[in-house]
Amino acid sequence: MPINTRYYTKYPGVYYIIGTAISTGKPEKIYYIRYRKDGKEIEEKAGRQFEDDMTPARAAQRRTKRIEGELSNKERREAIEAEKQAQENKWTIDRLWDLYKTTLTNDKSRKVDDSRYKKYIKDRFGVKEPHELILLDVDRLRLRLSKKLSLQTVKHILTLLDRIINFGVKRNLCQPLSFHIKKPQVNNIKTEDLSPEQLKKLLEAIEKDDNVNAKGMMKMALYTGMRRGEMFKLKWNDIDFERGFIAIKDSKGGVDQKIPLNDASRKMLQSHPKTRSSFVFPGRDGVQRVKIDHAVGRIKKNADLPKEFRPLHGLRHVYASMLASSGKVDMYTLQRLLTHKSSVMTQRYAHLRDEALRGAADLAGSIIEDVEKKKINNQKVVNIEDHKN
Repeated sequence: MPINTRYYTKYPGVYYIIGTAISTGKPEKIYYIRYRKDGKEIEEKAGRQFEDDMTPARAAQRRTKRIEGELSNKERREAIEAEKQAQENKWTIDRLWDLYKTTLTNDKSRKVDDSRYKKYIKDRFGVKEPHELILLDVDRLRLRLSKKLSLQTVKHILTLLDRIINFGVKRNLCQPLSFHIKKPQVNNIKTEDLSPEQLKKLLEAIEKDDNVNAKGMMKMALYTGMRRGEMFKLKWNDIDFERGFIAIKDSKGGVDQKIPLNDASRKMLQSHPKTRSSFVFPGRDGVQRVKIDHAVGRIKKNADLPKEFRPLHGLRHVYASMLASSGKVDMYTLQRLLTHKSSVMTQRYAHLRDEALRGAADLAGSIIEDVEKKKINNQKVVNIEDHKN
């Protein structure tokens, strides 16, 4: 009997051929179904008599389901492949982030952004394309985050989402949002200052403390305005005693910078003990320091400073406030000394400089008034003497 002979059953569109059972090698019926779908004639294997427990009736049922719209195995495979291909061509938030983060050059910023993305954005929006987001989605995220995070952190997270999408739009990878991502209004401009009496008590507390690194870092913050992290990274070869500069590596602005080595910081560094470590203020075993909160907190407490005063960052503000209040330092120079990336942060000290300039202007006016009064008084004296004569 030829192997390709078709034997039609009593069920329309159902036939079988005689094949060989895979497990036993004995003759076995292999059932097929034929049907039309979308104007196209389709012939499909329904199953084997023994291996699949297939019968003409079951084959007929499968044929009916195919006609009614159920996908065949081939169609299912094609659909899965098509979906896979579509996913590969979709620029989801996940794909945009994976590409965007490769363009971030600042390691610290990239790590922070990556952590925020994985914690707060990925699960909610990762598989979506930007155009699939609606305003309600983002509003719900903002409200949910605001219940457990600071407004500043919520703002950073939503700004990151905005940056990722704008990155894709600029490169024609995705469509822009149909709405603006609203971010919380944050007033985080905090300028800390110390009165002369408070500063005197702090300097006395610093001198009395036995932690040389805490003492040195607090003085450096006060003398140079350096950030806490910049002092943690500071190495001896970053200090140019001959030319009078300190190199700030991997600064907050992302660009290496230099600040002047003034006399006060020079004397402090020259008297600061050196160890085998390359770091000026090394951590345990000479590696880069990661914290010093306990020691500087103790000094702050001994100086009886306000609870909200931040020992290191606060002294950076004191440094900036003193310069601005002097009236001798313009805002651009102050920006350079503080290594601010833009002038926005420096402007918080502008009112101090304005007050100093106003004071100087008032002094000039007072001097002129004094001269005028003296002239008038002198004139009155002369007139009185003339009258006597």
